[in-house]
Amino acid sequence: MGRVMAIDWGERRIGVALSDESRTIASPHTVIKRGNSLDRDLVLIADTAAEYGVDLVIFGLPMRLDGTMGPAAKGVMEVVEKLRPKILVPVDTWDERLSTVAAERALIGGDVSRNKRKQKIDQVAAALFLQSFLDSPSGTGTGDKA
Repeated sequence: MGRVMAIDWGERRIGVALSDESRTIASPHTVIKRGNSLDRDLVLIADTAAEYGVDLVIFGLPMRLDGTMGPAAKGVMEVVEKLRPKILVPVDTWDERLSTVAAERALIGGDVSRNKRKQKIDQVAAALFLQSFLDSPSGTGTGDKA
């Protein structure tokens, strides 16, 4: 069983988190600054997955509080569909509702400066929803559609 990589897709930044090989612990990894080309961003994600021996990529799906898909979630689904032919591993989604809020609170609680919070929040949010995935029955490697 290999690692799982989580993607927190944003308009300006892409937060990336990775699990350990036993799929027990999620850790923030990096933030990719979005470029002018969606293809460039997707290649960077695919390259990161290959570099770290990832067996599954999950995208955070920003569902509305009532459980429906709004424009942001639909946009993520479009990106997921464009990534699938460019990567050799399965790509699924996971409900990431309020992960950015939780990440912000955790960073504030850790007394992280506003400047550093801005740099870290996306990867911390990805780690939070990745840990939720790992702790679920789906975290064993089959993935889960949100």
